[in-house]
Amino acid sequence: MYARRRHAYFLLMGVCLVLFVSSWAFVRLWSVPAAVAMCLVAMAIPPLAAVVANRRGPEDRWWDAPSGDPQSDEWWDELDGKKKPGGKKKPGGR
Repeated sequence: MYARRRHAYFLLMGVCLVLFVSSWAFVRLWSVPAAVAMCLVAMAIPPLAAVVANRRGPEDRWWDAPSGDPQSDEWWDELDGKKKPGGKKKPGGR
């Protein structure tokens, strides 16, 4: 799923670059308003590309969802501060 999102991101950003460069390279020679309109469309594409690239898919792990692997879940719980590192402490303060 990550590869599909990455491909969609690069496709959208490529379209953005093509619109921007072509608008001022040769479209402006025929119509300046069309070139400005192409730039406005190109301006709206990067935020959309960022949303597409960062969207969570149905099989992606959410930050607090257990993965099913006990060792991995224990590691994530430790990183999130839900569990203290090392498990139980030995009596006697050591």
